[in-house]
Amino acid sequence: MNTTTHTSNTPRRTASRLALATLALSLVFVTGCQGPKVASPVTAETSGNEPSQQMAFWHTLAERPLTSNDEAFHGLLLFLDGKSVPAYADRVALLKSKQMLKEDFDEPADQAVRRGTLAIAMVKALQIKGGITLTLLGPTERYAVRELEFQNLLPPSSAHQTLSGAEFVGVIGRMEDYQRVEPSRANERTAGEIEQGKALGQTAKPATSPATSPAPASAKP
Repeated sequence: MNTTTHTSNTPRRTASRLALATLALSLVFVTGCQGPKVASPVTAETSGNEPSQQMAFWHTLAERPLTSNDEAFHGLLLFLDGKSVPAYADRVALLKSKQMLKEDFDEPADQAVRRGTLAIAMVKALQIKGGITLTLLGPTERYAVRELEFQNLLPPSSAHQTLSGAEFVGVIGRMEDYQRVEPSRANERTAGEIEQGKALGQTAKPATSPATSPAPASAKP
């Protein structure tokens, strides 16, 4: 009698445990897809375009432990256009129009910006072509981060990592430096070109300037 009761209850206990495990896994998945939140973003206090407001934004952000999406997008627009737009939704729409954000991007303003999200925007902003992988697949988060690491624009990291305020300010500074010296990089190999060269069993070489190209040998009689 007792054995029969115990046996009949076993499937019920198993089903209950399975349901609880499924629920726990679902909660982990949902919360895992959401990054850490930034309390009181700097953009809630100062996001104007006046020089004094921009200076206050950068100085305050540099002291924050995390950079939010709203702060990052505001900073990117200041870097690109010298001015931003008032609302987060407008910043997202403007960056999407510049193809610097994916069309399906829908993360909240106060969520910490991921390096992968920032990397795609940086590749577009700086017009970094990269190699064959970046060219064929487009600026995916993984390969955009890899290319920016090679260019010394991002520290070694993963696409899902976040940035502190000081790190983001430092990245913007590197972007400015990159723009200033970009003309001298014309003959440099990118990480993608090196990867392509290895795949083809050869080393990619910098292009030869027309001014320094060897003259063709004169025809012999």
